Amino acid sequence: MTGADRATPPRAVDGKWPVTVTYLEMRERPQRPTVPRPAVRIALMRAEKPTVSFYRYLYDAVGRSWYWYERKRLSDAALRAIIQDEKVEVVVLYVAGVPAGYAELDCRKDGVVDLAYFGLVPEFIGHGLGGYFLNWAIDEAWQRGPERVTVNTCTLDHPRALPLYQRLGFVPYRRADLMIDPPR
Repeated sequence: MTGADRATPPRAVDGKWPVTVTYLEMRERPQRPTVPRPAVRIALMRAEKPTVSFYRYLYDAVGRSWYWYERKRLSDAALRAIIQDEKVEVVVLYVAGVPAGYAELDCRKDGVVDLAYFGLVPEFIGHGLGGYFLNWAIDEAWQRGPERVTVNTCTLDHPRALPLYQRLGFVPYRRADLMIDPPR
């Protein structure tokens, strides 16, 4: 299922969308079987000092179906300051040379690696890439020696996102019910 298959969330009387955000964490490296590498030609490559235009392409390609909007509201300078920070890593998953998704590891907070953004381009969902790539991102996060690894998801995200995070070892520690302005 891609975001294009989903209905627009119901609006409240004031036009806002109700959204539940689930915050998850790992306090220790999970002991789990390795997720098998997909049977397609893949490459994982860190985008060193990614350009704002490339990052915006990735963000939109991955997040459009799930109503990602926060980074779209940032100025180029504000976004550049985040994505080119030496403690932020943007890793792109390529399938046969085509960008298929990305993971953003944010290490700016002491003792924490936040999986700030993670996802696949819609054409690559359902091909066994998500579990493998998330497993890889979790292992990369733990390579940095944090006290905890965090991620969050919400009810606008892919319906399999929360179960996948939990299956790979994340545990919810907080939920927040919000009313957001619909992304434009």
